[in-house]
Amino acid sequence: MTDDNAHGALQSTGRKAMTEVLGDAYIARRDASTTPLNQALRHLSEEFPYASLWTRDVITRRERSMVTIGMLVAMSQHHELRGHLVGALNNGCTPEEIAEVITHSCAYAGFPAAIAAMRTAEEVLREVGATPTSR
Repeated sequence: MTDDNAHGALQSTGRKAMTEVLGDAYIARRDASTTPLNQALRHLSEEFPYASLWTRDVITRRERSMVTIGMLVAMSQHHELRGHLVGALNNGCTPEEIAEVITHSCAYAGFPAAIAAMRTAEEVLREVGATPTSR
């Protein structure tokens, strides 16, 4: 197999997983904003995290979403968090579970990071119509 074939296979697998996790709308926005400058980085993000990690079966995609949310909260990466909140819903997480992951992160990432992430989560959940079932 050539390098191009290997990269193509990984990209195909990664795009499929990325679409399943983040949704068609995310992929369409991503494709529309892909430029010659960011294309290599975009391809690597398909090949590595999505083809090589999100397809592993040791933990579920639902569990991967919760871990990812916790890490993005800790790094205050709210732009990436927005997409992964939708991905978490697509992977079966409930709004309550998402809120619990963010709440749990305050002890390890700090209150400012958790509070800001909760604001982002509230916005995204409201935008997609995913409302909590309890108060």
